[in-house]
Amino acid sequence: MSPQTSFTASPDPEDDPVAAGVSAGSGRGLVILPTYNEVDSIAGIVESVLGRDGRLSVLVVDDASPDGTGALADSLAAAEPRVNVLHREGKLGLGTAYIAGFRWALERDFEWILEMDADGSHDARYIPDMIAATARFDVVVGSRYTAGVNVINWPMSRLLLSYYANKYARIATGLRLADSTSGFKCFARRALEAIDLDRVGSTGYTFQIEMNFRAWKQGFRVGEVPIVFTDRRLGRSKMSGAIVREAVWRVWALRLRSLIGRL
Repeated sequence: MSPQTSFTASPDPEDDPVAAGVSAGSGRGLVILPTYNEVDSIAGIVESVLGRDGRLSVLVVDDASPDGTGALADSLAAAEPRVNVLHREGKLGLGTAYIAGFRWALERDFEWILEMDADGSHDARYIPDMIAATARFDVVVGSRYTAGVNVINWPMSRLLLSYYANKYARIATGLRLADSTSGFKCFARRALEAIDLDRVGSTGYTFQIEMNFRAWKQGFRVGEVPIVFTDRRLGRSKMSGAIVREAVWRVWALRLRSLIGRL
């Protein structure tokens, strides 16, 4: 396969026979929720996810949250078999949390593996659209920028940083996504199985770009469905200067490694 990037509107199962078939089909999905101090939001997020489809499960990957998020997640898991918890020994980074979740999912034969923030900024109502879109794409990105700018409650400085970071990523990598930094996405199992997770080196902001890029370079179809992103209502952003600095150089490193066959 040659690398492909595609774009799509959010499918409506009632109007789209392909989407309807996926919605009604067999298979199981896992939503990975990395957490660090999300005790105020995690229960509501888990409830919202599980209510979307009986085939969905949740994996909470908690980095030893000092606010008790891990203990609350354990209590949710004790009450609901579709909730699972992976405890880590400290704050080890978003990228490694997702890698741990991916490995956990692949070992248990989930067909769809989704990334989602645990702070309320991602709305679980888009999950069925994203799963349905795997009939056409191998990686589905929940995009804030395919249908205008769909971001609520961000300060202008943060919005401009995100918007132009995505333009920068398109120039550096050649991957034509409107929102390659989105952390709300769905991988078809076939795409994750083909990526050497041991070689994924990004830990923060660039992790999303790297996963999209690696899938694309493997010949998989990367597509987008529009979402509305609402800034977290609880807790504090994990964005830092170090994360931004990593993004500046890491995207060019990915492009270079691809060109010399070392990706």
